[in-house]
Amino acid sequence: MREKGITPHAVQRKVGSAIDGQTTRHAGYAASLKKRKLVEETFGWAKTVGVLRKAKLIGLAKVKAQTVFTLAAYNLTRMATIFGWRLNAV
Repeated sequence: MREKGITPHAVQRKVGSAIDGQTTRHAGYAASLKKRKLVEETFGWAKTVGVLRKAKLIGLAKVKAQTVFTLAAYNLTRMATIFGWRLNAV
């Protein structure tokens, strides 16, 4: 990631953080925060809405299929938002 100008990091706490200003002043730190948020949103959605918090199936192939299906559904919901396909709820 460093070759792309994105600095990997740990999140800085507001009080008593071990991350100093030398790390957070770089533009790569801000870019890394944005990318981290995108990844965390995906896994958060998959665990809450996509019921991937605990595997409900037995067998590696079935769990892989459930994961692929869940993440495909997530991509469809993102596409609906991006392209404006969602209907307004009445």
